[in-house]
Amino acid sequence: MTFQILALEPEQFSHLFGQDDEVLSKNGVQRVVADSDCGFPCRVSLEDANAGESLLLLNYEHQSADTPYRSRHAIFVRERASRATLAEDEIPETLSKRLLSVRAFDIEGMMLDADIVDGQDLASLIERLFEDGSAAYLHIHNARRGCYAACVTRT
Repeated sequence: MTFQILALEPEQFSHLFGQDDEVLSKNGVQRVVADSDCGFPCRVSLEDANAGESLLLLNYEHQSADTPYRSRHAIFVRERASRATLAEDEIPETLSKRLLSVRAFDIEGMMLDADIVDGQDLASLIERLFEDGSAAYLHIHNARRGCYAACVTRT
């Protein structure tokens, strides 16, 4: 079985790029500057920002299904980030070096299963969760802070 990890589309956030802090604040967004090379993972590029790089910190609805599992959380987005295009079965470094929570959902958006995994073992957990034929997609979250990281689909 093969899978595809999907980054977020930058167009969802482009109206915020280049805005001053007052405009961002009115939209519930904060501009932050990475103070290290790790800890500021962009959900568009699926890379960690470099120390000194500016990002937007915003609330994002990653699970929009009208179920009890509807969810939103804070994410980082680099301004003017290019969307990551990963090969099938490719795990980006930003995920492979973190403790992750992976949640399986059916087509209706109901959670079927979930587990925690060291990012180095993410591929095997993805495969195990997709063994359930009713699993339509997976959501990956950073386990410690709970932030949404990416969506996984079957290919």
